[in-house]
Amino acid sequence: MKRVTRIIVLGSIAAAALLLSAAPSFAQVNLIGEWAGRYHEDQIDRVPGPDWADNLGLPINESARMHSETYDQSIVSVLEHQCEPYSAPHIFRGPMQFRIWMESDPDSQEPIALKEYLGTYEQWRTIWLDGRPHPPDYAAHTWMGFSTGEWHGDILAVYTTHLKSEFFRRTGVPSSDQTTMMEYYMRHGNVLTHVTIATDPVYLTEPLTFSQEYVLMDKPNTNWLYNCDYVLEIARPKNEVPHFLPGANPFLNEFAERCGIPADATRGGAETMYPEYIDKLKTLPVPKKGKSCPGGSS
Repeated sequence: MKRVTRIIVLGSIAAAALLLSAAPSFAQVNLIGEWAGRYHEDQIDRVPGPDWADNLGLPINESARMHSETYDQSIVSVLEHQCEPYSAPHIFRGPMQFRIWMESDPDSQEPIALKEYLGTYEQWRTIWLDGRPHPPDYAAHTWMGFSTGEWHGDILAVYTTHLKSEFFRRTGVPSSDQTTMMEYYMRHGNVLTHVTIATDPVYLTEPLTFSQEYVLMDKPNTNWLYNCDYVLEIARPKNEVPHFLPGANPFLNEFAERCGIPADATRGGAETMYPEYIDKLKTLPVPKKGKSCPGGSS
């Protein structure tokens, strides 16, 4: 009788251990579905786009600042740039809807990967969940990069490498092909919070963090195609590349003058992210605020 009791107890302990080891699976939330962006957060940045020379709060270095200040936004009218996709750290910052579905092993039904289709620029992503390593540095770099994910409780953490160089912002703040990104997917009912943390040793002095929210669409959406055609938008010499020489950009102080912000602050840098920068702001000349600044008037 004692032996039977011991077997039962040991069996119960083993079953409990098995359940505890499987706990992360039960803690995972379902991300499958079609998600559409909510733009109450950073609406000006994400939809119409930020102002030229507005680098407030961006941890950029001098190289990134030079690129931004000599960048001519009309370069997107050049044929080879008109339909050019955004890279993964940038693409979620614009108007966006995307679909997520699961790919499972056909025999064990264990999850292999989450798949994403992004309506903007018709991009496809695979987030591998099977523990595979990232490829070597010399492997091809793409707009969406190579992504692996793991569950931390009910939060999906995704690490992405092998990204093409592109931009962190449409105003010419560049990202290099050495950029890596951490993402965190957190679902709260029908709302999905998506956080990106980009690290770029070439153009950033500190990680750049953004967050976006999406809502689950309750009806299937058929508007998934990005109909972009190359057309001659601006007549210019065939080999002309729009740009400004250093110090020759006439729009650098436009945002500062419209919004009454010291021009030095609009040039960005990690120090502009922290409360201590307020002390420096007090020492800088402030232009009179114009009437067309978003969020208010003079």
